[in-house]
Amino acid sequence: MVNHVVMWKFREELSEEERKTAGETIRQKLYAVKDVAEGVLRLEVCVSTFPSSNRDIALFSSFESEEALQAYQVHPVHLQAREYVRSVTCDRVCFDFYGE
Repeated sequence: MVNHVVMWKFREELSEEERKTAGETIRQKLYAVKDVAEGVLRLEVCVSTFPSSNRDIALFSSFESEEALQAYQVHPVHLQAREYVRSVTCDRVCFDFYGE
């Protein structure tokens, strides 16, 4: 199994209300990818509510294989989601690893 963790900060110019809306939109768009991309085992989007966090939103996902992760990344529904995510976030970090 391949795990894929991505975290972002929201763009500074977004208001609290815009951040809340963006977080929910990101969640919906990424969950839509799970429904159509083969090999996705788990996908969860979390928005931080703690001031101790240094990122605002995170994606935790697991895939059957590295090939499934690669197929997810180029899936048309993921590319649409990615476009929106990039419009409201910055400072992306990603960590991929094999595990349970």
